[in-house]
Amino acid sequence: MSDVVALAAELLAIESPTGGEGKAVDFVSRWLVSRGWNVTVQEVTPGRGNVWASRAGGGVTLSTHLDTVPPYVAPRLTGDLLYGRGSCDAKGIAAAMMCAAQALAEQGEDRVDLLLVVGEEKGSDGARMANRLPATSKFLVNGEPTESRLAIGCKGSLRVTLTTRGREAHSAYPHLGLSAIEPMLALLPTLGSVGWPSDPRLGPTTVNIGTIRGGTEANIIPGHCETELMFRLVGEVDVVKEALERWVAGRAEISYGSFIPVQFFHTIDGFETAPVSYTSDIPLLSRWGTPLLLGPGSIHVAHTSEEHVSVAELRAAVDSYQRLVRTLLSA
Repeated sequence: MSDVVALAAELLAIESPTGGEGKAVDFVSRWLVSRGWNVTVQEVTPGRGNVWASRAGGGVTLSTHLDTVPPYVAPRLTGDLLYGRGSCDAKGIAAAMMCAAQALAEQGEDRVDLLLVVGEEKGSDGARMANRLPATSKFLVNGEPTESRLAIGCKGSLRVTLTTRGREAHSAYPHLGLSAIEPMLALLPTLGSVGWPSDPRLGPTTVNIGTIRGGTEANIIPGHCETELMFRLVGEVDVVKEALERWVAGRAEISYGSFIPVQFFHTIDGFETAPVSYTSDIPLLSRWGTPLLLGPGSIHVAHTSEEHVSVAELRAAVDSYQRLVRTLLSA
């Protein structure tokens, strides 16, 4: 069996932010082809694509993503921890899946596929495209950092942009203009007073004020302001939209962006379980089988400068994926 830590380190050494995954795609494709896998690279946009590796098919697909958030953080091994951008989200997971699938193949189990997609961190264009492939698997094991616990479900997400408009004027004569920023500043502090839905399994709906943009210069009354909100959903999106629109009450324009619904996943005995609050590509891969979600590492360090995964947990993940595949195939 290939060493998962060495493989993960090689993947981490390849810079592959969303939209620039080409070198990582080439690396994993060559790794798989050299070991006898049937590899299809499905172009998503020029120079980048999804990697689908199969043998007999008809069983379990192990899937995660090859793109990372910026900025690039080079890999380093400190004690039992492997640091670097993508170490837990999700190149370490990709390495564990590749090693697990290869080990299963060497043991004669050829009903396992690998699907390594691009674009998950920004819009999931890879997963949307991958769902057009002629998948044959009965189960999809998606990889995100779940601290090696099977996720019982994950929250959905909804992006919203609020816009307020004013009238520009020289700042020395403010009575001639109308600030677009001031009404936004009055609106946003009341966001926490809205009674958003809650779910006994997934917890409360949460909302993050992610960005605020407004104005052009300090000496100009601002004519435009917008803020981006990210909701983590625990139920029907229409309930959140209705509450949002009641709260805004015409004080801003509302524009709805990308939406991923709440998901609940298949679990099996012998694995610890827990809910997760983030979204994944699973809702966009409906043709790939009954979904499960499992991966080494913690989401709490993903997207940070100190992103890391435990070497022991990474090695254990190779065994966990094999055990999971065998259990699913025997069901």
